[in-house]
Amino acid sequence: MPADRLDLAALIAERGSERYELNARYLNPQLPRMLHAIGFDRYYERAEGPYFYDAEGNEYLDMLAGFGIFALGRHHPVVRAAVHQVMDLGLPDLTRFDCSPLPGLLAEQLLSYTPGLDRVFFGNSGTEAVETALKFARCATGRPRILYCDHAFHGLTAGSLSVNGEGGFRRGFGPLLPDTAIPLGDLGALAKELKKGDVAALIVEPIQGKGVHAVPPGRLLAVQQLLHEHRALLICDEVQTGIGRTGDFFAYQHEEGVQPDLVCAAKALSGGYVPIGATLGKGWIFEKVYSSMDRVLVHSASFGSNAQAMAAGLATLHVLREERVVENAHRVGELFRARLAALVERYELLAEVRGRGLMIGIEFGRPKSLKLRTGWTALQAARKGLFAQMVVVPLLQRHRILTQVSGDHLEVIKLIPPLIITEREVDRFVDAFTEVMEDAHRGSGLMWDFGRTLVKQAVGSRP
Repeated sequence: MPADRLDLAALIAERGSERYELNARYLNPQLPRMLHAIGFDRYYERAEGPYFYDAEGNEYLDMLAGFGIFALGRHHPVVRAAVHQVMDLGLPDLTRFDCSPLPGLLAEQLLSYTPGLDRVFFGNSGTEAVETALKFARCATGRPRILYCDHAFHGLTAGSLSVNGEGGFRRGFGPLLPDTAIPLGDLGALAKELKKGDVAALIVEPIQGKGVHAVPPGRLLAVQQLLHEHRALLICDEVQTGIGRTGDFFAYQHEEGVQPDLVCAAKALSGGYVPIGATLGKGWIFEKVYSSMDRVLVHSASFGSNAQAMAAGLATLHVLREERVVENAHRVGELFRARLAALVERYELLAEVRGRGLMIGIEFGRPKSLKLRTGWTALQAARKGLFAQMVVVPLLQRHRILTQVSGDHLEVIKLIPPLIITEREVDRFVDAFTEVMEDAHRGSGLMWDFGRTLVKQAVGSRP
């Protein structure tokens, strides 16, 4: 007899109030501690589109999109229906010894956006997509070394961690792969490494998630040409920038003539429902990896190409086309950046607004006036990045807008909202951000009191 039905709604109703205690006891003990310290320990009950709701029905605007996963917002009805439908079909999924139609159909549609690429490998995450690209590049070129850029983020598994440009993530997990960091867009540094003859590829984010720094205009094409002259490959990590985030389907397509050898995608392709990673590449690279029937399973993933993920991916691409989501990201992103950039001259603590599409970085900098400079200097002495955190907190606590700093020790807030937002959400954020900036420039009050609390916590947490 089948087991009794699991009543998830009743379980959540009974135990949901224990969420932070359960996490502290059984999962990452530092997460609830951190959330409590900055006042982010909220109890969200449901979500729809670009909004969360708490038990009292208060509406919170999401400017993080799960770090880019929820490009279509949460619970898009088309994706949700597709996932339900594929489960109801009862397909013979993951038999291992047949060819399901869904992976081929999704690969066909993905490749239609990327002329020059021929094949796809499906895994389960962005870091797996990067791992696949690293392995394929080494196999195809017969060379061991991968170059990456300072401040890059490509994932946290061992291979992808080897090309992670943030030392804090790498510390304690070595030794890693023999890879080398170069400055973003530095052709001289690239040429120097390529002359050594052992470089398989350079992996690069067209716009880095950490700090929202883009490869300088025209430089990606020059990088590609230099790599190919030395028979090395260009890998574009589009895990966060891809699937419409920057106003193009992939961010590398912003620069005419760029044609990567391998492209990594994930996050938004999931539709927010089922994890998926995709590595797109040139046919000859795949043929080098899968060179004979003996090597048919030389690289695989246990849950790769599963029916639920493929259905979510197909539904996501359908929504992107039918609702013109990429075009919306371009149009609303231009408006959003223009509205924020107009504030730079108005507020001395605001240094720069940059980005492309709906991937926007707001950077803060040292003020000119003595009163503000004193507070800024105190924060910087305790820990760089505290001022940005000081802005993030009132955005949530006063205005119910969720966002976060762009990386550790950075005075940058990164906005990566769902790509379906409209002028209404832009207005709401800009109005709230303006109010927070007004408060910050008074040089006193609750915001600076909270800053002093952050200073004490930062100093107290030093080893």
